[in-house]
Amino acid sequence: MADLPSIKVQIPDDVKVDLNASEVTVTGPKGTITRDFSHTGLRLSLNGNTVDITATMKGKKQKALVGTVASHIKNMIKGATKGHIYTMKIVYAHFPITVKVAGKDVLIENFMGERSKRRAKVVGNVNVSIQGEELVIEGIDKEEVGQTAANIHTATHVKKMDPRVFQDGIYLAERV
Repeated sequence: MADLPSIKVQIPDDVKVDLNASEVTVTGPKGTITRDFSHTGLRLSLNGNTVDITATMKGKKQKALVGTVASHIKNMIKGATKGHIYTMKIVYAHFPITVKVAGKDVLIENFMGERSKRRAKVVGNVNVSIQGEELVIEGIDKEEVGQTAANIHTATHVKKMDPRVFQDGIYLAERV
């Protein structure tokens, strides 16, 4: 029992973590994130200022799963304290791309000279702002911020053209 894979995740002072069975709720200065880990079959426990994640069996897959859940909890803590910020660059050669945020959509106009607008969905509680030739995507849930960035990048993906020549698009520049 003592040699089962386990990891302890430290909880900072300004963060409150609640554990209800396998549902972890992290509350910090930026907001609250809740995530359910019941599908993993791991034992989660709260001991003072640490979250203990322990596997129920031995093995490589169980050890990997413990590390994955620990990383998810660390990302939740980082999101609740500092937030996740992705910066994307707008790149074009001939036709200037116009980007607008309309509710839960990012509208990309004049991409490669096209008349129709391209749309990218904003996932969850994520804030997208445009600062010159950059898009700044902010949120407390890393997966929502990353999926929004992926949706924007995919909306400007160039098909049936040589990517070495046609490099227009919106690309991820920085993750903080």
